[in-house]
Amino acid sequence: MNTVQHKTPKVSVGWREWVALPDLGIDRVKAKIDTGARTSCLHTFKIEEFDQNGEAWVRFWVHPHQGDDETHVQAEARVVARRVVRDSGGHEQLRYVIQTTLQAGTLRYPIEMTLTARDNMRFRMLLGRTAMAGQMTVDPMHSFLLGK
Repeated sequence: MNTVQHKTPKVSVGWREWVALPDLGIDRVKAKIDTGARTSCLHTFKIEEFDQNGEAWVRFWVHPHQGDDETHVQAEARVVARRVVRDSGGHEQLRYVIQTTLQAGTLRYPIEMTLTARDNMRFRMLLGRTAMAGQMTVDPMHSFLLGK
């Protein structure tokens, strides 16, 4: 017997998009859609680890808008792991991994992301391929297909 499976269509995104991280209080951040990166990353400028009910948590601060070092958001999240991540320059760094909700256009689902204090990056967030898998297709010739 042949069964036809109906797949939910994937959302098309450009090489950069506006997304939100509502669990973290970030209503808008410009993300580079990075198929070369396995893991998503949020660039923070300060990270503090603390204990909450016997679990490791982090409190961190983010400048969510490029070119604006005045506006900041303070957020907290449970640490789900610590992972060694190799950046595009080949440098390895042990990073905190958190789980949070990604909102991108009509999509809203949980993703894992690492936190790193590298405020000199052009994009405050990278959306890696693990977070895109099964949800998005990338059109590298366009930007902001989900709207501004």
